[in-house]
Amino acid sequence: MNGKYWLAAGVTLALASAQTVDEALVPVDHPAIRYNTAPVNDRVTRLIEDMKSGKVKMEPRKDGTGYLPALLQALGVNPDSQIMVFSKTSFQASRISPKTPRAIYFSDDMTVGYVKGSPLLEVAALDPKQGFIFYSFDQQTKPPRFDRRDVCLQCHESIGTSGVPGIFVASVYPDADGMPAFRGAAKLTDHRTRFEERWGGWYVNGTHGDMQHLGNAVGHEPDHPEVLDTRKSLNLTTLAGKFDPKSYLSATSDIVALMTFEHQARMSDLMIRVSWEARVLEQEGQAATPDSRKRFDNDLEALVTYMLFADEFELQAPVHGVSTFEKTFPQRGPRDKQGRSLRDFDLTKRLFKYPLSYMVYAEAFDAMPGMVKDRLYQRMFDVLTGKDQSPKFRRLQAADRKAVFEILRDTKKGLPEYWVAAQLAAAAK
Repeated sequence: MNGKYWLAAGVTLALASAQTVDEALVPVDHPAIRYNTAPVNDRVTRLIEDMKSGKVKMEPRKDGTGYLPALLQALGVNPDSQIMVFSKTSFQASRISPKTPRAIYFSDDMTVGYVKGSPLLEVAALDPKQGFIFYSFDQQTKPPRFDRRDVCLQCHESIGTSGVPGIFVASVYPDADGMPAFRGAAKLTDHRTRFEERWGGWYVNGTHGDMQHLGNAVGHEPDHPEVLDTRKSLNLTTLAGKFDPKSYLSATSDIVALMTFEHQARMSDLMIRVSWEARVLEQEGQAATPDSRKRFDNDLEALVTYMLFADEFELQAPVHGVSTFEKTFPQRGPRDKQGRSLRDFDLTKRLFKYPLSYMVYAEAFDAMPGMVKDRLYQRMFDVLTGKDQSPKFRRLQAADRKAVFEILRDTKKGLPEYWVAAQLAAAAK
């Protein structure tokens, strides 16, 4: 694998692109952050209170899935977001293999991991200010309970998560038992990554024409672990024979859901990264170093570039999934006056029809410090109105910029007044 590598907790991560944030970790114990001690207000903490009050009561199912369906419903996570990873890349690695993959479900601010036969469900909640908070949900206690698991930061606070507590998608070379080769080497993947480098160690359901990927395949040659057996591993509309679907909610690992999750993981991490840096700068005031200010400027620009899909990998063939995710995800909206949404898929040349991340509607976006949002709105305005015609945004056609500007103007609360003035000027022409 090519690229830049980073080593922590026995895992080597290769960055997906040269367009990255700074390598430095933002210290979780900084007075402006206090990750371990500051109060959090994520979806899990709210559910815990609802469980204590009796407002929410969950019952396990007897089909082997336990509390998983009830927990997904309580957290507002659609089961059709299911994606499956069979590489041993979790703290429950001993239970995971190609025959017993780990299922992952997600919404804009929640990720839930399910391992067959485990008493624990893995939960990561995106707190608007503190980034991802990691929990386990113990199904064996009565009543079941959440426990915070900061030990997860051994892997989930790294350059792979933009230096803050976050999540990532990685591609590995798995053997027949799901063990990654090269002592845990992994390549980070997101919407910038070439298709053929994605999803080693993942199951992938869906069609993608002549494009190749590393999903659904394992290696059988100890001397050449990078050589995967890709026979019957591409354009799979079913995973029949790969594993026993009993005790799973479904037997699918939808390719469109996986591509969406890839985009969302890095987008979430970048938002928290830039927010944390801004909070540190505000706390330090005049004591902030020129290097820290420059780092913030560079990382904010990386966020702008990513959220506008400026360096997205261009699809070489249409992509289609096998679950209802491709239909239900766009239904979440919101939609502008012409019925358009940032969640609408393209899936012919790119992931989404309109090149601006739907995570602009996330609580984590709205919770960013004012100095961040002011800069972001100005940068987006300059790019979308055509003022910024720099080479890195060249792929954004005039029609794309206009459509995204109109969608955001109609659907995003709290836009600066100059966005409204631009609307009025356009209407007067």
